[in-house]
Amino acid sequence: MKDQQQTQQHLAAIDLGSNSFHMVVARIEDGHIHILDNLKEMVRLGAGLDKNGRLSKEARSRALCCLERFGERVNDLPPGSVAAVGTNTLRLAKNSRLFLQNGSEALGHPISVIGGKEEARLVYLGVSHSLVDEDGKRFVMDIGGGSTELIIGEDFEPLHLRSLDMGCVSISRAFFKNGKLTKKYWKKADIATHLELRPVRRHFRKVGWNSATGASGTIKAVGRVVNELGFESYGITLDSLYRIRDIMIEAGHVDNLVLPGLKSDRQPVFAGGLAILIATFEALKIETMQVSEGALREGLLYERLGRIKSEDTRLKTVSSVQRRFQISRQHARRVSKKAHQLLTACEKDWNLRLEDAEILHWASSLHEIGLAVSLSGYHKHGAYLLDNADLPGFSFEEQDWMSVLVRCHRKKIFKQLFSKLPEENQQTALRLVVLLRLATLLHRSRKEETAVIEKITVNENNLTIQFAEDELIKHPLQLASLEQEAHYLKDVDFELKFSS
Repeated sequence: MKDQQQTQQHLAAIDLGSNSFHMVVARIEDGHIHILDNLKEMVRLGAGLDKNGRLSKEARSRALCCLERFGERVNDLPPGSVAAVGTNTLRLAKNSRLFLQNGSEALGHPISVIGGKEEARLVYLGVSHSLVDEDGKRFVMDIGGGSTELIIGEDFEPLHLRSLDMGCVSISRAFFKNGKLTKKYWKKADIATHLELRPVRRHFRKVGWNSATGASGTIKAVGRVVNELGFESYGITLDSLYRIRDIMIEAGHVDNLVLPGLKSDRQPVFAGGLAILIATFEALKIETMQVSEGALREGLLYERLGRIKSEDTRLKTVSSVQRRFQISRQHARRVSKKAHQLLTACEKDWNLRLEDAEILHWASSLHEIGLAVSLSGYHKHGAYLLDNADLPGFSFEEQDWMSVLVRCHRKKIFKQLFSKLPEENQQTALRLVVLLRLATLLHRSRKEETAVIEKITVNENNLTIQFAEDELIKHPLQLASLEQEAHYLKDVDFELKFSS
């Protein structure tokens, strides 16, 4: 209980961006967030991606050193109170798994990777909480190091989410790598950024909005420059962006650039960010944009606060997926309830955590999603859907876990199916698979009634179920299924015993 109270008092959010790492630490008081500390380091993780899509040793070293320093600030916070996420570069890096493992150890808290749409959703959440309430739709933009998020929402609800594969680091590396700022390079960057915007331009303009807001490094830097140069008294306009670009072209090279309000660590990637911002203003016909203090990390804080207050986005997502794919909620509930009963009996001996119980619940709730495709091999269809769906609130790692559990919840199990999970988690995953398989098996008749269990005992790779007297005689389908299940589990070196 003490840990829970501390979790409710202090939270931290860490954004492992392609350009910089940010951390905020906050105190929660009466349901409100009060920022206590704000740390930022230019890590340039995106610049460390080589042509083969692997993070260089130097980039990993910079990132791990930064995470060690961040870890010193949050090492006394209990599990679950620190939300740390990687974005575009870690989505792309082929060797991200090892880095995430090392990074989590350096930080002292788990790090996950989120998809582009989930990043956009969290950005909107952070921005919307930092603005004064207003009627109508808002347009929100965030230019990161490797991706750009565009969102239209209303109040605290994002309605249209897009993540584009361009950022201040990637565009700067592609078109201003040599530091030259001539018109020729700006023209090439302009064409490339407009091409990225082309698929979303018509839709966003059709939906429309009442106000436009920008967040994070590039846009905040542009806002400071506009203010320092006295171009605008409020916000950013396209004319002010053109005037900054003209100053940069006149400078000719990034080394000669002098812009009041522009910090030296932002200077190498400023041209790429400005090119994206100009193209977005032009393509979407934005008249003026205000700058927000809130962004992804603030969104992470509000998301984590929502989980503490039992307002978990993942609950809404699972409910929405169940409706969309016509999953029987009644059957999902009974399977989830049975899985939880089995987990409760095993959690101490198997050292299962709250996070494991949550994953088992989500997988139980969605284990029949593949029926929307076909009855034949529906566990395979379900795994594919969970691998590739946009699931607000879930990280890539959580989707991987659910995919493995759903893929393995029936029929034969193959050890290689667990390979998408880190090796140190594979034994836990197999145990959760066993619990889900038993829960679905015991409710194969799709009824509430099931053979009464008197006792469950487990050891490392063994589970024994003692049913009440004559229960298996009364439930011949469950007896036959248990006999088949024992044969399936033997193939993965797990022993299932049962008696009544």
